[in-house]
Amino acid sequence: MKNQRNIFFLENNFILLIKKVNNFIYLRSSYTDLILKKTCLMKYTSQQQRTLFDLSKQLLSEGTRTTEELAKIQIQSLHETIIYHDWRYYILNDAVLTDFEYDSLYKKLEALEAKYPNLKTADSPTQRVSSDLSEDSPRVEHLTPMLSLGNSYNAEDLNDFDAQIRKLAMIEEGVEIEYVVEPKFDGGSLALVYENDLLARAATRGDGQKGEEMTANARSMKSVPLRAGFSKYGIRKVELRGEAVIRRDRFDKMNEDREAQGLNLFANPRNTAAGGLRTKDANETGKRHIEAFVYQLGYATNEAGENVLDKLTTHYKSIEMLSNLGFKIPQKETKLCKNIQEVIDWTLGWEAKREGYPYEIDGMVIKVNSLAIQERCGYTSHHPRWAIAFKFKAKQATTKLLNIEYQIGKIGSLTPVAKVEPVELAGVTIGSISLHNADFISDKDIRLGDTVLIERAGDVIPYIAKSLPELRDGSEKVVKFPTNCPSCTTALERAEGEAAWRCPNYNCEAQVLQRMIFHVSKPAMNIDGMGKSIVEKFHELGWLKFLPDIYNLDYEKIAVQEGFGKRSAANLQKSIEKAKQNPIKRLLHSLSVHHLGKKVSSLLAAEVEHILDLAH
Repeated sequence: MKNQRNIFFLENNFILLIKKVNNFIYLRSSYTDLILKKTCLMKYTSQQQRTLFDLSKQLLSEGTRTTEELAKIQIQSLHETIIYHDWRYYILNDAVLTDFEYDSLYKKLEALEAKYPNLKTADSPTQRVSSDLSEDSPRVEHLTPMLSLGNSYNAEDLNDFDAQIRKLAMIEEGVEIEYVVEPKFDGGSLALVYENDLLARAATRGDGQKGEEMTANARSMKSVPLRAGFSKYGIRKVELRGEAVIRRDRFDKMNEDREAQGLNLFANPRNTAAGGLRTKDANETGKRHIEAFVYQLGYATNEAGENVLDKLTTHYKSIEMLSNLGFKIPQKETKLCKNIQEVIDWTLGWEAKREGYPYEIDGMVIKVNSLAIQERCGYTSHHPRWAIAFKFKAKQATTKLLNIEYQIGKIGSLTPVAKVEPVELAGVTIGSISLHNADFISDKDIRLGDTVLIERAGDVIPYIAKSLPELRDGSEKVVKFPTNCPSCTTALERAEGEAAWRCPNYNCEAQVLQRMIFHVSKPAMNIDGMGKSIVEKFHELGWLKFLPDIYNLDYEKIAVQEGFGKRSAANLQKSIEKAKQNPIKRLLHSLSVHHLGKKVSSLLAAEVEHILDLAH
């Protein structure tokens, strides 16, 4: 093949063949059948993980191959990367790709297999569901397979889903299809089996066919009924599907308690809930306040062993039945929609308000309500055709830490700011992220050149959740925190018990500028028409050197500046004159004195009649 170069390396019986073909790099491997046949048992070295992560990013950026020979290599690369990411997500509960990126890889593999069906193999990731099984856990077979869901990301995807349902079920345009929309909880999946009204078994999702048995753990979860009256509905044996989650406020309280005890903090509610299902100590499961939301009847038979699911006629009726039996159901959040437009409206509405919900959700699940239509639509080997997940915009993403810049604040605090490769997160492109202080960097072992996982807290403030040391290649550098102010070179100081390093030079130019910016801001003196950019511009022109200069500006000079004019200058003068009438508490707060916040400023102002009284 043209422009081809092969590189082999052997490490722990893991053989990689990296092929460079026409400037594209592909990966082929021999796992001694471990990867493709026993996914749940595999482990990866750091070198293998770096290779697979880099390969994933390249596959995401390139198109599908146009010849069968190249497609074969690309398909093998997609096999390896998808299996690796399944392991990261399901075994470690520690994904390094966003859901959208993973889905893109998966869809690329599906497209290639559709174009070249002879290249589809029985061990392809498209022919199986992913696994959360570990090596040493007892496994039980689900009564019916627990499949994954197809994903959608916008209204167009949902309309396409509706069109697909019409085609599969042969429903004409104009005939409305009812759908049920439910929250897509971000936790750990589980299956509950009841026989003769008693909880008989509980298991994790596992590989969809078999899961880890965790009945004792389920019994410790107060939201899981030990007895439920299925018999009055003619049901002797039933299997339910649900999601184990931890409420956000309880998760925060757990971490507060763990911090007080000197214990390691839990990473997030999802990992904590999923880990709680699989722990060997049922008491530990109970301590984590895990709740189980039940969202599906997967299997139901009567005394004669006959299927009785069809007697319920709709999914919504089955959910109502489970609620009546005492199971935890997201009743207020679930909506029976008359058509796909109602689905779109409800789903987008929930995306806008998800941060106010007490549980972590990463999307909504849309299901055809009629069980008869579900039956006509059927299943693929991977997911039911009659259901789809609508994924909210990603709140996590991986990117590369390129550099760290240091900024001086209004009270002299030095804040490190990470400059990262731009990445889209929850609909916003992120390029800069605060690293808070030196302890934050050292505690998380963040290094220059690291691949880092970033999140958006409340969809507003981005932060680095952690570095990914397993992806390091040796070129990363330990961060050396400055010892001197980057603005005035004064030696930095750190007060006992505080995390921040500060510049003690009150006349430091960077501090003075930040104090002036805060002084005119809305929380302080609220000088309309004089925002950050104006203060910075006047400072560059030499008009603002210290805070009192704000009240001694030359408005004739301002009037001839580009973007101003006489009217704008006059309006600015009025705003500044108006600010002189502000109450004392505003003035005190605007001075940027350390520990003199709004509350203390109000208390001090209440004790004096004039600002100069504080001089005595």
